[in-house]
Amino acid sequence: MPLLLFVLTALPAETFSQQRFPAPEFESGYELPEVTTPEPRPLTLEYGDVIVLLGFLLITSWLAIKKRSRQWILWLSVGALLYFGFWREGCICSVGSVQNMVLSLSDPAYAVSYTVIAFFMLPLIFSLSFGRVFCASACPLGVIQDLVIVRPVKVPVWVQKSLGMFPFVYLALALLYAATGTDFIICRYDPFVGIFRMGAEFHLIILGISFLLTGMFVARPYCRFVCPYGALLKVTSMFSKRHLSITPNQCIQCKLCADSCPFGAIDKPTPDKLVHDIKGRTGKFMLYAALIPLLMLVGGFVLSSSHVFLSKAHPDVYLAHLLINEPAVMEDPDNLDVQTFMGSDRTIDELVESAGTIQSGFYTGSWLTGAFIGLVAGLFLISQYIVRRRTDYEPNRGDCYSCGRCMKYCPVQK
Repeated sequence: MPLLLFVLTALPAETFSQQRFPAPEFESGYELPEVTTPEPRPLTLEYGDVIVLLGFLLITSWLAIKKRSRQWILWLSVGALLYFGFWREGCICSVGSVQNMVLSLSDPAYAVSYTVIAFFMLPLIFSLSFGRVFCASACPLGVIQDLVIVRPVKVPVWVQKSLGMFPFVYLALALLYAATGTDFIICRYDPFVGIFRMGAEFHLIILGISFLLTGMFVARPYCRFVCPYGALLKVTSMFSKRHLSITPNQCIQCKLCADSCPFGAIDKPTPDKLVHDIKGRTGKFMLYAALIPLLMLVGGFVLSSSHVFLSKAHPDVYLAHLLINEPAVMEDPDNLDVQTFMGSDRTIDELVESAGTIQSGFYTGSWLTGAFIGLVAGLFLISQYIVRRRTDYEPNRGDCYSCGRCMKYCPVQK
């Protein structure tokens, strides 16, 4: 938690100080060029996207569970990358749809289409039944990383588990900003949208290239350590009824599956030492379980103490603070935000009142967000002392992407 606050406070003010209002009308005779607004995508094509997604999920589930074919999953993923990535330019996106869903629940004036609901729900529903088949072939963000894996290195287990908490933190912050109508940060900082659209802001291009270069050696870094929608899929996949299995028959303990998985998603047989150390694990489990309410309170208090800083990402709060603390900026003709506001019908008092209401919402939301982060931290601690006895090598249902590599390398095929 202190590290998160340090990162946030270390960001320059310009990170949240972007020109968010339309350009003002000039009185100098300058004529603004006409802006061509693209026609909205026909509803039939939007429903077509849903049908295509459903088809990818159905076929991938069949290939992973019944056909057990890594080769066909790979070819299918290339098709999804071309369609959802380059043809549809990363939209509609299941990863970012969680923000639309939250905003629609918090703001009655904001409505989402059935297609957005479908893109949000379908991968979760399939993960409850068949595991993370969406990650295997239908998600362009995951596929583009999967295709660049060259020489994957094993990430230490403690590092992987520790960094695996960040997607939940990112998810919580994304929900906070979406619920307050501030920003869709998942979409704003999508590292691959610039690659799919063949153009974006320079820092996004650098971010996407950095993830791909890292992904050559640390497999799927965005999926494993950043993706907030992946955090949801991880939870639902843990309860999947039918999940990809490494071998269709008895495991011969050859370890080839564990060596072939670049994501560290294969659980080894449980050592006898852990099986017999029930008393020691139970004591620590109870201790950390009792600490969860305290962690939630600490998390809520710490993050709510930063609600003023966090709220400055909202345009009204940013502008109100700017006008109050730097009144001279009202005479700055180069600041489009300020000049547009000064030419509007709103008064500074109305702006300040709106900013106060938004900050109150941030205070409540920050408490809930911090409490959620504390809960995640507590569950992470107690999970270290939960041991399920395994006699064979098995895919971890939460971390497995159902890519099928382990099936390919398993010598037991019948």
